[in-house]
Amino acid sequence: MLNVRNLNYSSSRTLLFQRFSVIFTDTLFVYAVHECCKCIDGKKAGKELTEKPKFILSVLLLWNFGLLIVDHIHFQYNGFLSGLMLLSIARLFQKRHMEGAFLFAVLLHFKHIYLYVAPAYGVYLLRSYCFTANKPDGSIRWNSFSFLRLISLGLIVFLVSALSLGPFLALNQLPQVFSRLFPFKRGLCHAYWAPNFWALYSALDKMLSIIGLELKLLDPSKIPKASMTSGLVQQFQHTVLPSVTPLATLICTLIAILPSIFCLWFKPQGPRGFLRCLILCALSSFMFGWHVHEKAILLAVLPMSLLSVGKAGDASMFLILTTTGHYSLFPLLFTAPELPIKILLMLLFTIYSISSLKTLFRKEKPLFNWMETFYLLGLGPLEVFCEFVFPFTSWKLKYPFIPLLLTSVYCAVGITYAWFKLYVSVLTDPPVGKTKKQ
Repeated sequence: MLNVRNLNYSSSRTLLFQRFSVIFTDTLFVYAVHECCKCIDGKKAGKELTEKPKFILSVLLLWNFGLLIVDHIHFQYNGFLSGLMLLSIARLFQKRHMEGAFLFAVLLHFKHIYLYVAPAYGVYLLRSYCFTANKPDGSIRWNSFSFLRLISLGLIVFLVSALSLGPFLALNQLPQVFSRLFPFKRGLCHAYWAPNFWALYSALDKMLSIIGLELKLLDPSKIPKASMTSGLVQQFQHTVLPSVTPLATLICTLIAILPSIFCLWFKPQGPRGFLRCLILCALSSFMFGWHVHEKAILLAVLPMSLLSVGKAGDASMFLILTTTGHYSLFPLLFTAPELPIKILLMLLFTIYSISSLKTLFRKEKPLFNWMETFYLLGLGPLEVFCEFVFPFTSWKLKYPFIPLLLTSVYCAVGITYAWFKLYVSVLTDPPVGKTKKQ
């Protein structure tokens, strides 16, 4: 199993090791959920246990459909990594800033995708830990800066980085490490497009190219051979719209992240403000990043669960994001025996999420408007068409990419809507003015 050249190796012992190692490391995730539940305000607690925010949150996290299929069917260790992230968030809620910083530094060296949310951690720790007090209006008190606290945070990051990267540096292998961490030669989109802005962009380019060919406005011989819909992980050129470079995606991501960072600094709202900024950083990088995997949506879905039990507006955004994001993971399980499993599991989780949050906020306005309800219900006909109608049409041979394209584009609309709606709420919420840090 450890032989690099031994491709496609499989054995019963290997399967047992992989499955039980995932289950064992999930104990950290369970502990992290327990700690997160301690940070939840219980003012809305109902008489029944099942109506309490802490109980609802624990179910939303422990039985998260996306994490379940990615870790225990598709097989990865996202539960362990998500546990580290949630535990670091809980520590910041508990004002144990040094522990939170240490846990995130460790997490970052386990998987570099968490670099996307590093700006939220950096700005929040600088604003709320290195500066020890605010003015009465909530603005920063500059003379409260603690240089010692800044040195302590820097030392944590340095020691974790030295322990992680030191051996590679000693063997002069850091360039090889970074070439694996940032695979710019793999193309803008994955084989199955993650439901983000670039999926909409690529779909528009595909539609324009088809129209152009039908109207004989494009020369077929000049169409790029590397196709976005070939199912291969490779670089490709857009046909009609300008092709996107890694630098362009980086600039778009930074532009999308910056407003949330400014709000975190100039409109402090305590740990909840940090959590909102973290989610927006995760969603913005998902929307505009280079070669984004569909599984990366969990980076926003899981922390969004913590907000969902606090306010009705957050619950609405959570349900739209989670339902759409989870459905976008369906192509990961593509065999016939897995079809009823994924449909049943998602229905169970989605029905519970909607019913429990509706009960929690039953005294407030409905969680969805008519447009949001219509969109979410549209996932049903989409699944019926992709799984039960399309395979029997004549399009299957000529346009085999259509089910994946429809899934990606439809889900991209919902995720973009949730991202935009969350951004509006963050930009319009007033700051929390307190003389002492939360």
